[in-house]
Amino acid sequence: MMVAIAFLFGLLIGSFLNVCVFRLVRDLSVVTPRSFCIECEKTIAWYDNIPVVSYLILHGRCRQCQAKISVRYPAVELATGLAFALCVAAYGAMLPAVKYAVFSALLIGLIATDFEELILPDEFTLGGTFAGLVFSLFIPMEPGIISFFLPRTLNPRWYSLAESLFAALFFSGLFWLASWIYEKVRHREGMGFGDVKMIAMVGAFLGISGTELTLLIGGVLGVVVGGAYILMARKKAAEYELPYGSFLGIGAIVAVAFLYFQRGPR
Repeated sequence: MMVAIAFLFGLLIGSFLNVCVFRLVRDLSVVTPRSFCIECEKTIAWYDNIPVVSYLILHGRCRQCQAKISVRYPAVELATGLAFALCVAAYGAMLPAVKYAVFSALLIGLIATDFEELILPDEFTLGGTFAGLVFSLFIPMEPGIISFFLPRTLNPRWYSLAESLFAALFFSGLFWLASWIYEKVRHREGMGFGDVKMIAMVGAFLGISGTELTLLIGGVLGVVVGGAYILMARKKAAEYELPYGSFLGIGAIVAVAFLYFQRGPR
């Protein structure tokens, strides 16, 4: 029952994420006005805005102008619904399920936004970093190397926060340094600052080991999938900008699943 409720709630959050994906990059309010067709700008009735269902009923087209609706809308809604359901199935109706549901929603929003607009909104990355740090106080992380430099008398919550903060700062610092060196050597931007902030968010949620795994998976995906696309589309590899944040986001989702099966529920 709780898994089904989580799925339905995830569909609703996915619908809101779609609003964010379109509006945040255009500096529009995500609260007002009500949802509208981006082609004819007519307000969408509530019965045409039911997650996934309305898309299927309308055959992926606006009721008013018949403009095609991007498949991204039901994809994001369904992905978020499934992510929420899996989090509750794995952890029950407990705080860890909330943590990973929030993390999944942020990642799905970032994957969609970067893939579509090549932008990683601060509302997701910086807001997510703060959320990850807060969650670390209530859901202990595995102690990492940073624990060796802290007093043994500290409350375990502070060890967890230190792990979260260190991972966020360390990996975002590495990304920034790599980007700076690339720009100095190649005289062109190699990585946007949004990627730096996104990896800080991943570090805050997953700590050192989880972020390392994210980078490994995201890097492999970027090389294999991105490289294959560049070859098939006959793009110039030196000039084409891949949505690296999307690959990182997928890598982080896979990392969460891997860490769950490795460590078990916590």
